[in-house]
Amino acid sequence: MLSPIRIGHGYDVHRLTTDRKLILGGVDIPHTYGLLGHSDADVLTHAVMDAMLGALALGDIGQHFPDTDPRYAGADSLRLLFHVNSLIQHEGWQIGNLDATILAQAPKLAPHIPQMRKNLAEKLGCDLSQVSVKATTEEKLGFTGKEEGIAAHCVVLLTRIPTPFQPRPSGRILPL
Repeated sequence: MLSPIRIGHGYDVHRLTTDRKLILGGVDIPHTYGLLGHSDADVLTHAVMDAMLGALALGDIGQHFPDTDPRYAGADSLRLLFHVNSLIQHEGWQIGNLDATILAQAPKLAPHIPQMRKNLAEKLGCDLSQVSVKATTEEKLGFTGKEEGIAAHCVVLLTRIPTPFQPRPSGRILPL
């Protein structure tokens, strides 16, 4: 029998560059730099999608939305998340909860986190209380600490979509 829960982990990283917007969780954040990538390079949303896909062993976002496909050039990652969520639901699963952490030395993300949570919950069709987003610096260590890039981790718990109770066709209790 399959477990009634599945857990997945997602990770994504993109390099910071000039002449790009900084999009995290679907929020356009004012900053000198943006993230370089084929889509909008939203590392938070990418980590969420990879965690969801990983929980069901359905590959990763690179398999579903390859960077060699021009259809995904500049794509809005929240639209891709909606697609991944539809795939998860088609498989009979739903979000139990998710917990994500963004690793960025700058800019300060705390003022933007409530909108990130709201955007993710809306696209996932779940309650805001099921979506946790946090941000941390890395004390100027590594590529994120040196402001060369931004990364995100996400852990997701998926639960089976409940099926309605269906009584036996005879309507009688079977003997033990």
